[in-house]
Amino acid sequence: MSQEHFPAVGGDTLTACLRHWAAVKPGEPALTFADFATEPAGRRRTLTWRQLADRVEATAAALPVRPGDRVAVLCPQGTDYVTGFLAAIAAGAIAVPLFDPGLPGHAGRLAAVLADCAPTAAVTTSAVRSAVEEFAGGGVEVVAVDAPGPARSWPVPEADPDDVAYLQYTSGSTRNPAGVVLTHANVLANVTQAVQGLGLDPAAATTVSWLPLFHDMGLVLGLITPLALGLRSVLMDPLAFVERPVRWLELLGDHAGAWSAAPNFAFHYCATRIRDADRARLRLGRVTAIVNGAEPINPGVLDRFHAAFAAAGYRPEKTRPAYGLAEATVFVTTGPAAAPRVTTFDRDALATGTARPAADGVRLVACGVPAGQEVALVDRETGTALPDGEVGEIWVHGPNVGAGYWRKPLESTETFGARLAGDKRPWLRTGDLGVRYEGELYIAGRIKDLIIVDGRNHYPQDVEATAASADPAIRPGSVVAFAIDGTDTENVVVVAEHRTHADLAEPAERALAAAIRRLVSDAHGLALRDVLLVPAGRVPRTSSGKIARSACRDRYLAGDYGKALAR
Repeated sequence: MSQEHFPAVGGDTLTACLRHWAAVKPGEPALTFADFATEPAGRRRTLTWRQLADRVEATAAALPVRPGDRVAVLCPQGTDYVTGFLAAIAAGAIAVPLFDPGLPGHAGRLAAVLADCAPTAAVTTSAVRSAVEEFAGGGVEVVAVDAPGPARSWPVPEADPDDVAYLQYTSGSTRNPAGVVLTHANVLANVTQAVQGLGLDPAAATTVSWLPLFHDMGLVLGLITPLALGLRSVLMDPLAFVERPVRWLELLGDHAGAWSAAPNFAFHYCATRIRDADRARLRLGRVTAIVNGAEPINPGVLDRFHAAFAAAGYRPEKTRPAYGLAEATVFVTTGPAAAPRVTTFDRDALATGTARPAADGVRLVACGVPAGQEVALVDRETGTALPDGEVGEIWVHGPNVGAGYWRKPLESTETFGARLAGDKRPWLRTGDLGVRYEGELYIAGRIKDLIIVDGRNHYPQDVEATAASADPAIRPGSVVAFAIDGTDTENVVVVAEHRTHADLAEPAERALAAAIRRLVSDAHGLALRDVLLVPAGRVPRTSSGKIARSACRDRYLAGDYGKALAR
């Protein structure tokens, strides 16, 4: 695939893009990392395009790999991570963006991914090298980005656009992680699609991100898009955001034309955790856009975020709801540069597969339209495309769709090789339910998470939102609804984190559980089998921060939450 297919980018491979920008603007800043761990104000560490290219070249030369070998990127967030990822690709290998073994709670997932991709080498930093060597075990050559060592003796072949650039392991919210095989062409196509869909001006933009670089949205936003377009990228550690979310918004305000992306919980976190005094200092009128994606979008959260930061110059049209997934690189659809569109659908009609607007019911946020790719809503049984207004599985076709899952031919064929009735082209089955209404895509939920009781469909995020409304102390985004097998039909369970659970007396806890039951019954016609209120941090999440419903269900069935409250 030639460069004219990607007129906005600097080359037809990621390595070519780096070389291009290092030659065109060698002294301009390419990457800045705001290090809040060493300085509370955030020490800025900046690399120019030439400095980045030199570091990548030195690290790539030290990697003892050949074409097709996998290199695990096990660096902490920062400039070394960017260097290590690009070095693996520049060495002719396949990069596997992961995380250092010190990330709490994810050692099991890291071990599973390493076993699946079987890396020849790993890149990390001197500070954590010994921990990486111990975790990776023998047979994996570990190279420190900040001290790469001598160069190998054999040359690196020139990359081709159809070569595999990296494996993007899925978060595992509904199944075990699988490595999506993404080529240079896939990734650069998706960059162009995202820029076109968002209407961004690459000549006047800076990307700002706290998202982990091993996550698909964080990688494409914080590393690949700026690399492809020659933009400056400003990064920070996810922990720095969790500690003080205002840091993210301050960095956005520091750069004219800045844009970013985050999951829905980050909008809620900012709206509820940033103090008035800190808000008064923000300059959010300079922000071009913040994409809201990666998890269900709550319209109430958007309202709170917009109200909280209106005085700082942030306008609703800067929020861009989007839909995407790792199997399509990341970006699929987004809305126009207008205030997010929210439509209320009749709950009973939606349960039977039809989207009909109503005065009261389920409020869903429109996720816009695709750019440079096709989206179909499909009847999963017949493979037939459905008309607007009918709920179906979301299927995607485009140059950004990955080649399959790493060494999983059966799963790859099932997911990436779907056939739409009357169409011989392969389509990607996303596993997500959606509906197209008045031209825009609305997301209804995951097929595997769908709750079916007495033949009626119930979307878990809808039930979760109802349960969360029972008490302000219930943590939004930390409520899980799932189904378990019953005698005649599925039974529904709700697990909800409560901020002051330790101080909640048993009578008050029972009363709150009863209130949740009443609300869910009134709104959804569901009789909950169990309601469990748990302390903060007990709802399992994926490595990208999404709630993991299947893991929560497994914990419930294993008895990890103890006894449910009596009815």
